[in-house]
This record gives sequence, C-alpha cells and structure tokens, in this order.
Amino acid sequence: MLRSPRTLVSIAALVGIAACSPDNTPTSPNVAVSSDLSTGQTMRFLHARVCPSAEPGTARCHSLVRIDNAANPLASSGPTGLNPADLASAYKLSTSGGAGQTIAIVDAYDDANAESDLAVYRSRFGLPACTTANGCFRKVNQNGGTSYPRGDAGWAEEISLDLDMASAICPNCGILLVEASSNSFANLAAAVDQAAALGANVISNSYGGGEYSGEVSDQSHFNHPGVAITVSSGDNGYGVEFPAASRYVTAVGGTTLRRISTGRGWSETVWSGAGSGCSAYITKPSWQTDTGCARRTVADVSAVADPNTGVSVYDTYRLHPGGWLVFGGTSVSAPIIGAVYALAGNSGSINDASFSYSHTASLFDVTSGSNGSCGSSYLCTAKSGYDGPTGNGTPNGSGAF
Repeated sequence: MLRSPRTLVSIAALVGIAACSPDNTPTSPNVAVSSDLSTGQTMRFLHARVCPSAEPGTARCHSLVRIDNAANPLASSGPTGLNPADLASAYKLSTSGGAGQTIAIVDAYDDANAESDLAVYRSRFGLPACTTANGCFRKVNQNGGTSYPRGDAGWAEEISLDLDMASAICPNCGILLVEASSNSFANLAAAVDQAAALGANVISNSYGGGEYSGEVSDQSHFNHPGVAITVSSGDNGYGVEFPAASRYVTAVGGTTLRRISTGRGWSETVWSGAGSGCSAYITKPSWQTDTGCARRTVADVSAVADPNTGVSVYDTYRLHPGGWLVFGGTSVSAPIIGAVYALAGNSGSINDASFSYSHTASLFDVTSGSNGSCGSSYLCTAKSGYDGPTGNGTPNGSGAF
C-alpha cells in the first residue's frame, strides 16, 4: 500500500493473539507500515505493547517492542534501531556534558538484570561504564532500600529501555533506578518522592493511566521545585493520561524520525500513537497560552517514539539469552527529554515545563501529522508553532531545557 512520500500509517491488526498477563507480555499486536516513495521501499513491522492495559488506580508502561510472527520480541545479535550517535545527530546534542547530574528512572517492579544489561548497551556504543562499583549506578526500592519488589517481564523491558535512553543522551550522568512495589499510582508516586529525596536532578516517568478527579491532589507528588520531571504522554493516540496531565511535569509527546539527505539530515512528523489533548481536571498553568483548551494541554515537547523508527535496547530479562530489541512508544521520548534536561545542567531552576515555552528557537518545530480525530484542531494535528501531539517541538540542542 503506497501513499505519499515519507508517510507512515499505523494499522491496528488483530493477529489472533490474546492479551497476556503482566508476566507474559507483549500484548495488543499492531502492524506499523511505512511507505517511502523516495526509496521505493515499504517496511512492515509487527509491534506489541510491553505492558497490559491498566486497571483504575494503576498505570501501564508506555513502550512498544517489535515482535515476530509468534508475538515474541524480535531479538537480534546486534543493534538494528537508532543508536546514541543517531539521536545526538538528530537532536544536535553535545553529549559531553552532564557531569554531576543524576537522572532518576521510576518504574514498577524489579529488573534483576538492569545493571548487567545496561553494561552491555553502554559497552557496545563506547559509553563510559555506569556501575554500582564506580558510583554511577544505584538501584533502590520506593522506600530507598534494597529489598526489591517482584520481577515483571514487561516492566523489566521498560526499565532497560529507560536506562538505555538516559545513557544514550547523557553518558556522563549518574543513574538512579527507583522501583515501585507495583504499578499503582500510589506506589509510583512514592517512588517519585523517593527519587527527589535522594537528590535526583531529573526524574523520568514512562507510564500513565486514565485521568481521574483525584489527580488534582495526587499531582502534588510531582511538585518538586528544582527537579525536572518528564512524563510520557501515552501510546493510544489523541487523549490525555495522568501523570502527563500534571502541571508540574514536562509532558512528552512522540514523533516519527527519519534520516533524509537534505538540511538537518532528519525529518520528523507526528507519531500517530502519541497522546495529546485537553485535561479533564488539571487547571491551565500560566505559561500555557493556547486558546483551544481551558485546562492543562498535553504535550509540552516531544522526541522520537514511533516503533517503526525505533531505538536499539539491550534486554535479557524476558528472553534468554536475550539480545538486541527495537522499541518505540513515548516511553522512548520521555527519558530522552529527561536526559536533555540533565545535559542542559539547569539543576535547581526547573519547576515545570515552562522553560521550553520561552525558548522555542532551540526546538525543531514539527508541522505535519496527526494522532487522531479532533476536527483538525491543533490538539491532535501538527501545525506551525505549538500543537498537542508534539508540543513546542523536539530538541535542537539543549537550549530549551
């Protein structure tokens, strides 16, 4: 099926595979179809959600993994997705900064292989070692201790993705992994508070769930002045999730990122799965001035999230002996943006997403694509300037962070 040049269509396709339990993910297989008339190639990839649907009061991780025809993660002996050099090139980042900064990754459940898998990723791409022994890596539970929760295959893949993306963008940053006891909003919020208490400069959150009236008060757990907190906007297309809706966080949308031969060297359009829209409950922060939403608008900024143009991640928790996987979802974009905050080094001066709204010259404006139906409104359709799916744009260096 060929369409206009460089367009991507994500097609939900039932392939006879039932949704799995949290320990047997992935779920909800989809087919991503990319057509590019400039090359005459059409690429098709199956991908699936890493975490199952979230029950009320809980969150799902926002990652998608490429799978084979048997719905198993499609592992390879070497990386095939975007790598650290690709991401630095696409977003014009100098990755030499970040010394003294700590990026906290908050996820649910335990990944017993987190440190060893991270070591393989960093070694493969020539990044400095980040280990418990050298003081760069630390893993704690939501109370700050070392009695870890039970393992979970889906969330372990999410942890690998988050650690690898933080490393790709800010290899000189320290990493703090805080594992919540479960995927309940209460436990994840406790983990965020713990990350802040332990001195993280940045806290990355790659999860979300349906909005609820209590989020107005629950968002206080994301109010840590001087700490940049990023949250993925979701993978269900047009629609808002919490905690991305919080006024205290940077809500991160998603794009399709492709290499081209002109100009910047890369092109970006809206990824059709990225979450966006108008919050049902959270009041509008003063630094948001869009007129089509009376409350908090999602997203603020964005980065690559399309699994069809996904990133390389190394994980062995679910697969033995494990291997290189390709991931997408706004679980990719949230830690990328978190790590850009760390590169910028504005520790102590970030309280919310407002900084990017006054530094749009340091962002690439994404002006095409849509993530759903909203009457062609900017809430689901890209345009020049601010729009819901991509916010103010994607990093052009670290000046907007």
